[in-house]
Amino acid sequence: MTDFRQDKAIYLQMADSLCDDILSGRYVPDGRIPSVRELSEQLEVNTNTVVRAYDILTRRGIVYTRRGMGYFVSGEARGIILAERRREFMEERLPELFRQMRLLGISFETVQECWKTSVGGNGFCGDPRQK
Repeated sequence: MTDFRQDKAIYLQMADSLCDDILSGRYVPDGRIPSVRELSEQLEVNTNTVVRAYDILTRRGIVYTRRGMGYFVSGEARGIILAERRREFMEERLPELFRQMRLLGISFETVQECWKTSVGGNGFCGDPRQK
């Protein structure tokens, strides 16, 4: 059984997870995704919950249906997901990050060094007080 967070509707978490799978390449353009029943059984959720997740993804242009064949990833899915998530990051998460940086006295330069360390594959950048 999958553990779902309490702060967000299950069908929205499922839609997000499918988007993650598309971005990671698990599901490819025009490739089939699990049927409603398959995903319902896999995640141990009601089929109506899966239908709601698939409906939201269909309305956003991320998946489409083929009558009698199931749901498939649209050719534009990756671009749609990236655009939505970038917008969300820039409008919602980044302002909060900047607020926290100001409150904690963390400079952009410190974050930049951590970014370089992280991208370089060296792991977590450590305690900024050590710099």
